[in-house]
Parts: sequence; C-alpha cells; structure tokens
Amino acid sequence: MITFFISIALLFAGYFLYSKFVERIFVIRADRKTPAYTHTDGIDYVPMSWYRIFLIQFLNIAGLGPIFGAIMGAVYGHAAFLWIVFGTIFGGAVHDYFSGMLSIRNNGMSLPEIVGKYMGTGFKQFMRAFTVLLMVLVGAVFVAGPSKLLANMTQGYIGVTVWSIIIFVYYIGATLLPIDRLIGRIYPFFGFAMLFMALGIAVSMIWNGVTIPEMSFSNIHNMHPEAGKYPLFPMLFISIACGAISGFHATQSPMMARCLKNERHGRRVFYGAMIAEGIVALIWATAAISFFGSVNGLQDFLRENGNNAAVVVNEIAHSWLGKLGGLLAIIGVIAAPITSGDTAFRSARLILADFISYNQKSINNRIMLSAPLFIAALGILQINFDIIWRYFAWSNQTLATATLWTVTVYLAKAGKLYWITLLPSLFMTMVISTYIMVAPEGFGLSSNIGYTVGTVCTLGVLTIFIRWIQKSKHYGT
Repeated sequence: MITFFISIALLFAGYFLYSKFVERIFVIRADRKTPAYTHTDGIDYVPMSWYRIFLIQFLNIAGLGPIFGAIMGAVYGHAAFLWIVFGTIFGGAVHDYFSGMLSIRNNGMSLPEIVGKYMGTGFKQFMRAFTVLLMVLVGAVFVAGPSKLLANMTQGYIGVTVWSIIIFVYYIGATLLPIDRLIGRIYPFFGFAMLFMALGIAVSMIWNGVTIPEMSFSNIHNMHPEAGKYPLFPMLFISIACGAISGFHATQSPMMARCLKNERHGRRVFYGAMIAEGIVALIWATAAISFFGSVNGLQDFLRENGNNAAVVVNEIAHSWLGKLGGLLAIIGVIAAPITSGDTAFRSARLILADFISYNQKSINNRIMLSAPLFIAALGILQINFDIIWRYFAWSNQTLATATLWTVTVYLAKAGKLYWITLLPSLFMTMVISTYIMVAPEGFGLSSNIGYTVGTVCTLGVLTIFIRWIQKSKHYGT
C-alpha cells in the first residue's frame, strides 16, 4: 500500500511542481488572444470553459489505454508502476502540454503542420500521411472493441455488425457537428464518470483490505511468463502507452487548443489531463495485481480467458462495485474507446483540412473530407483485430517520438531548456527502434541484436541533433 500511495503522491507532485517548471520554460502569455477568439467559426473554433475542455481532453486521450494497457502492462510486474509514474510526469504530460500550447501559438494548427514548421516540409508530408493513417486505425480499433463488448452485454440479440453500424453512425455525427453540440455536451459527463469509476475501484481496493503489491529492488524485473519472447525493454513501454506517453494525445491536444480561452489554462488542461490518466492507469494496474493476489495470479487468469483485459475489468468491477457499479464500469469501458474513436476521425478531418486549406464551415465540405476516412476504416475492420492493435501500438509510440523531437527542436530554436524533451526523445527513440527489431510482429530478432540496433539508431539521431545545434550556433540561427 505504501508503494501505491507514494506513486499517487508523486503524480500529484508532478502536476503541482514539475508542470509549473515546464510552463515557465514555455512562457505563457495570458494577455494574448487564443485561436478560440481570433478564428471563431462555430464549428471547430469554439470558446469553452477550461473545466469542460479538461474533461473532454481527458476522455479524448484516455480510451482503453489507461485501463487495458495498464492491466496488460502489469503482467510484466512491478516495473509497470515506475513507467506509469515517471513516464507520465516527464514524458507524457510534457508531450501533451507542448503539443497543445504550440498549437495555440500557431492558430490552432494540427500536429503535422506544427511538425512541418519546426522540422521541415519533407517531414511534414510524411507526418500528414502517417497521422491520418493512425487516426483511421484508432477509429477502426475503437469500433471493433466496443462492438464486441456490447454484443456480449446484449447476449447476442444484437450482433457485432449491428453495433458497429450504430457506432459508425454516431462517429459521423460527432465528426461533422460543431464541437460544442455533441462532444461538448456529453464528453464532460463521461469524463467525470470514468474518473469516478477509477476512484471507486481505488476505494474498494483499500476498503476490502486486499494485499496491495509493494515494489522493491528484488521484484523490479521481467515477470512475463514468456520473458524470453517479451523482454521488459521495450515491450512494457509499448504495452502501457496512454497511461504513460502516447502519440495519439498530440493529435487531440490541437483540437482542444482551438477552444481554450486563455493560455494560462493550458497547464490544467493538457498537463493535468495526462496526470489524471496516469492516476487511472496506476489504479487499474494495482487493482489487477491486488485482485488476483499477485502478478502470477493475474497472468493465470488472463491465460485462462484468452488474454482478454475486458474480462479482468468485468471481474473486478462486479466483485468490488456490485451489479450496478459493475454495469457502470463496463459502460464506462465501452464509452471510453468510442469517445476516442470519434475524435480520431474528427482530428483526421482537421488534418486533411489544414493540408489542403479547405474551409470547414460548410457541412458539405466536412462531408467531402470525412467520407473517405470512414470508407477506409470500414476496410480496415475486415483485418484481424489483434493484428491491427499490435501495429497501432508501435505506430502510436512512433508518433509520440516524432512529437517529442519536434518540441525539442522548437525549444532549441527558441533558446530554451531543450533537455526536458531531449531525454524523453532519446528514450522513446530507443524504445521504438528496439521494439520493431525484437517484436513478433516486427523482425522477431534476438534481444541482443535489437538492443544493438536500437542503440545505434538512438546515437545516430543524437549525433544529427548535436551537429544541427552546432551548425545553428555557428550561423547564429
């Protein structure tokens, strides 16, 4: 229990202390008009209160990540707690804050346009294609998962196909309607519900007197039952993404940047929402191990249930929260991915609109850009869900790495303390380059080869950055 409370305290300290340090490095301008006022269009640029935006941002970035990802990450053992806490404070929250604030400073630019401004045209074109593809993948992934859960809840009376169609119809409305009509009204409610659900699990865990795992030097090692096939590094850092750092968040922050009334609210919304997500991930990772008595107990249960994290959530929620609480928990698990999927499509529409400078005030224009996205998602849904998820996970962390490097270059160009994002950038570069070498869906090579390639890639990127810094100083740019 000591480990759990210390971890929670560290996450709060990250918000109240480190976020202020990050904010001072960025230098906010509270007297500067935000894009919500300078580009008001009643569709995507709509001024809203910061607490509504906080709940929307939280729900946008959360999805199933801080629940399912945390549970599957807990299979690796107690090291998951370290990644959730320190990954959130020094990686994910910093990543989310800068992606949102840079968008505000650049008239609500979407992520690829921000990347292009600081990293060059070639990288911008790559990021446009890569990000739109990732958003369509997110939309497809977050149709398949909830459809299966809803079909189970209705005991097969309403099949997966019907539920998929219903979710797609909702996606169309959320993508096309003004942001304050649908998203702005229902998201705050579901965001609050998800936080309340996590709090209920935490209170139940303590109230029921279960043995909450303690972390020590002796148990910070790979506990995965197939440790040789799934090395702690980099597998853990891909398994837990949204609960620590996730590139998907950088596509959502600009959407909220278009609605924020004042720059001084950026820390609460962007950094704060990520801290809240870290807390949710920490609660579920701890609950998963505590409920089954140990990491081994969790592993055994998952193995018996096809490694389905949804079954874990259902078991814990019904046991600790009762029938009503369990039902609410499952509804929350269903609502979370749906409300990330719709904003993924909306974000993809905005990225395409920025790319071709296509005004979005007309509903016809919005339909023209959105239709191909939905058609592509329907095609992707025909692929095996497990395959989609595995490639999405790596692509997501690759996007986070690209965003961190963009912020690092911005800080260096502005003469600011770029070390706060350089170190996370290097770490994530090592993660994604090693992962693609050793993962079963990658090249499936040995860990030694993967670590060697990852080290070479990381040092290579660092060398390029150092030479760029030296060249910039030489020419005074």
